Amino acid sequence: MQNQVFKIIVSAPETTTARLDRYLAAKLPDFSRSRIDALIKAGAVTVNGQTVKSSYAPRRNDEIIISVPEATEDLRPGAEVTFTVIHEDDDIIVVDKPVGLVTHPAPGHHDDTLVNGLLARYPSLSGISGIKRPGIVHRIDKDTSGLLVIARNDKAHRYLADQLVDHAMHREYYALVKGTIEENEGVIDAPIGRDPKRRQQMAVTPYHSKDAETHFQVLKRYAGYTLLSVALKTGRTHQIRVHLAYIRHPIVGDIVYGGHDPLYSKGQLLHAYRLTLRHPGTNKITSYEARIPDHFQVILDRLNQG
Repeated sequence: MQNQVFKIIVSAPETTTARLDRYLAAKLPDFSRSRIDALIKAGAVTVNGQTVKSSYAPRRNDEIIISVPEATEDLRPGAEVTFTVIHEDDDIIVVDKPVGLVTHPAPGHHDDTLVNGLLARYPSLSGISGIKRPGIVHRIDKDTSGLLVIARNDKAHRYLADQLVDHAMHREYYALVKGTIEENEGVIDAPIGRDPKRRQQMAVTPYHSKDAETHFQVLKRYAGYTLLSVALKTGRTHQIRVHLAYIRHPIVGDIVYGGHDPLYSKGQLLHAYRLTLRHPGTNKITSYEARIPDHFQVILDRLNQG
């Protein structure tokens, strides 16, 4: 596969002291600044034939070459990866990810992820997120099931990514939590950052954190448990899991943030059931839904039977 190559000559009116990554983000609107920064660090961007740092300030007559690798480079399709396609067209694919499936390649998961499965069906996907995450606009945890939107081209990817930044993409989840929540609805507004004591986990903390807001509504109360509909205002790592544990109602099955529970212990009972977005091709607001998965429904049936 051939790389996509861009050539830019810095002209006099454009001479600027701006950083290279910012300059290129303005010149190439279909690429995010983080993607450009990754390309620079990978040596895929040269200035006058030399690799430079992201902080380099472009100068008059500089010749900038950007070589963008194909999104599928170094990745193998995974024919055995199972997932359900809810919707597909020329711009997006909406999938229902099963519990236990990792979204994209990571240590320990190189050819058994959703990305590998996608490549087996769709050889060409957006490359903005890099060669290890083709088409991936957002992700959900391995042991969370439900809806994800995949970008089939860079224009669609940029369009969807902007909706995430502007909080215009709405994601709603079912969550079964421990304990009885008395309020019918509520908002958890607490900053989330890396746990200072357990670096592999996230936590509500004022240090090196980002604002995070989660809305919830009680759907049903059981003996010792509550079923919620949860909506994300922001999208921090492990946000729903961390926020619900913070108010002392951790998600059932979430061993990391809630400990063991006799009802279920094979991963958090959290399912992304509704995804609402503005379609990049039609510019119309569209909504997609995925039914509650069998492993989750079995637990609810058990609770309903007392």
